[in-house]
Amino acid sequence: MALLRTAVAGFLLAGALGAAAGPAVADDGGFTLEDPRITESSGLAASRAHPGVYWTHNDQDGPRVFAVDGRTGRTVATVTLRGIGTPRDMEAVSVGPDGAVYVGDIGDNLNGTWDHVWIYRFPEPKELGDRTVDATQYTVRYADGPRDAEALMVHPKTGRVYIASKNEDGGGLYEGPARLSADGANVFRRVGEVPWVTDGAFSPDGTELVLRSYFSARAYAWEGGGRLGEERRVSAPLQRQSESVTYTLDGTALMIGSEGKGSEVVRVPVERGAGAGSGQTRTPAPGSPSDGGSSADGGSGGGASGEGGNATLGALVLGAVAVGAFWLRRARGRRPRG
Repeated sequence: MALLRTAVAGFLLAGALGAAAGPAVADDGGFTLEDPRITESSGLAASRAHPGVYWTHNDQDGPRVFAVDGRTGRTVATVTLRGIGTPRDMEAVSVGPDGAVYVGDIGDNLNGTWDHVWIYRFPEPKELGDRTVDATQYTVRYADGPRDAEALMVHPKTGRVYIASKNEDGGGLYEGPARLSADGANVFRRVGEVPWVTDGAFSPDGTELVLRSYFSARAYAWEGGGRLGEERRVSAPLQRQSESVTYTLDGTALMIGSEGKGSEVVRVPVERGAGAGSGQTRTPAPGSPSDGGSSADGGSGGGASGEGGNATLGALVLGAVAVGAFWLRRARGRRPRG
């Protein structure tokens, strides 16, 4: 129930501040997921092979992913993965510099039940269309024990895979081996501290890492070696259950999505030169010596709540009730398959 109270309180606080601040994030694009099969879009990744197309997936589903046209929101390909086991809780997707799509079957709604999780990898199809492809399955273990996670990011230059764990009091950033191996377990080691995270993405040039939560988003300068540099607040829309984020292929905008049938993916322009003189405050990364805030979501990083909202307080209260109802249902009965 602590999780439920946090979700409702956070939504109310974000909404109240947003209503007082004025207009929300400018929406100069984006799309609505039209496919009725996509009801739990938990990850989002811009295709490298097909500009303007985005990969997404449900969390509780069979071994399949969807390619969605960013202009129309329509599914242009359904790719079924062959050669892997039954997914338990697919929470993230990323495209690597090797031209492959990585799917993170890394969720654990019981917060540490699974002693291992999986990553699936398959080459991006050269042509779009429904097909079945061979995928490679990688076993993942954490050096400090099992945990829940919803964010998997492949660095666009090195190809190294990172996972951000999800915890009410703050999670960890985990770095995988230089190359994943299909033989035996791949041990991911904790290299940093992060707030509550539901998804993440590297910028196309690899210099920045954005981490998304339900009510805010933060961008960190990427210093390599798993190190998080200076932090800045990122404008983010208030959504029912925001669980996905990716950069556009050209790096000029973030695409931020939510779970739910017919959910919207909102385009948020990236502010160049963010930081000094830009109107967006940079602060030390969580866990650094000069970090004066909490590592929990709502610490020094700020987020959508301070950027504004265009809904009335009454509508936000209704939204908080909806979020609370979701978490209550999840706490009472929803469990990963397996």
